[in-house]
Amino acid sequence: MISCIHAVTTSFFPRWDPELLFKILNNIHDVVLVVDSDTTIVFANEAYAKILGVPVAKVLGRRLDKIEPKAKTIEVLRTGESSYCRQSYLSSLSVNVVGSTFPLYNGKNIIGCVSIFKNINDVVELNRELNQTKGVADYLKEQLEQEEQLPNSFEEYIGRNSRLKETLKLAAKVAKTDSTVLILGESGVGKEVLARVVHKSSTRKNRPMIKVNCAAIPEDLIESELFGYEDGAFTGAKKGGKLGKFELAHRGTIFLDEIGDMSLTMQAKLLRTLQEKEFERIGGTKAIKVDIRVIAATNRNLEQMIEQGAFRSDLYYRLNIVPLMLIPLRERRDDILELAKVFLKQFAKEVGHELTLSPQVERILRAYEWPGNIRELKNVLEHASIVCSSKVITSKHLPAHIIPKKHRSSVKENSYDIKEIVASVEKEVILSALNACNNNRTDALKALGISRKSFYNKLHQYGIIDV
Repeated sequence: MISCIHAVTTSFFPRWDPELLFKILNNIHDVVLVVDSDTTIVFANEAYAKILGVPVAKVLGRRLDKIEPKAKTIEVLRTGESSYCRQSYLSSLSVNVVGSTFPLYNGKNIIGCVSIFKNINDVVELNRELNQTKGVADYLKEQLEQEEQLPNSFEEYIGRNSRLKETLKLAAKVAKTDSTVLILGESGVGKEVLARVVHKSSTRKNRPMIKVNCAAIPEDLIESELFGYEDGAFTGAKKGGKLGKFELAHRGTIFLDEIGDMSLTMQAKLLRTLQEKEFERIGGTKAIKVDIRVIAATNRNLEQMIEQGAFRSDLYYRLNIVPLMLIPLRERRDDILELAKVFLKQFAKEVGHELTLSPQVERILRAYEWPGNIRELKNVLEHASIVCSSKVITSKHLPAHIIPKKHRSSVKENSYDIKEIVASVEKEVILSALNACNNNRTDALKALGISRKSFYNKLHQYGIIDV
């Protein structure tokens, strides 16, 4: 039996060790079955026992035409015509298999046959897994195709941060509806900007968005600001009366900023207006119907205020239909420089020349905690653009409170020592290269075009060896 395999092996692969061939065949996961010209089984690999459950030793030397007289292998041996990917039924084992069979020739004479096959159940399971994988892939593709791009109006809200993008995606979805929106976030995070882009993406975009800053209007005036008043309603009232913000926002959007600063009395009146979609002017008796979309915003913790009795729970639930949380700037540091570029472009028009940030200033801006968020960043850059007479904003142009001591200029004020100035610039360039190369020193020294020894000497010289 082995001599037959050996003969075939040495005929086609004269330099191959037959044992190596057996190792290869035994590592194939499909069944490999070899018979000689009279259908005697001369070889079966280890997969035979694993897949068919019959020990190899039990079949070696037995004639296939006695075990499985209708086997495809016998037909191929008789006709000399190969069979590929054909299904067969092994009646002796009650197993369906699928595979290929081809004859072995020695010159023009058929000396045997090789069958390679597997249990069809394995094929079915593999097909099921492939279909499942394809189904998941199709589903994901469908989801990607269905995922809508943010409307053009959302370009006004600058940011690449992943958490911010999730908020913007939700905002884009709710913008298409008339649902009330509650924007939450610290002061200065851009709540009004988000309210504006939601309005611009809504069906009411061609109607006005009327803003009411609930914290800026005195308690005794806010009702008249919201609902207006009739002629002669109170001493000092404007002749002919006045329309309130709700009437001005009819068929548009009303933006109630800092809603958490509204008194409980006004909260009750606001709730009634939201529920009934109507109100009365001060001094009036006629109910005025309004069609408005409400967007509210606050930097306060309304749930905590409810527990303290400072905010009505029923108004909160009326407003909190779709909450949009804006994270503070310190949690989206990847957006700081992008925001800075936009502000600098704006201020460049005002000062009449281009404005850029030095590498050191970029690091300072990224490191600062920004308690005032985007508003503070804008104010800092506006300050810098005014005091900077050149195109490059350096640390000396920034307000002192945002500059850590370690970043304060190492060059003394009014110093003209050229060595000191060159050293300061050189340190700045090295730090910039390290930052651009993600702290990869090899890439940084290549970018700087200096030797490794010189590079590390300068790291020690400027105290940045631990960067």
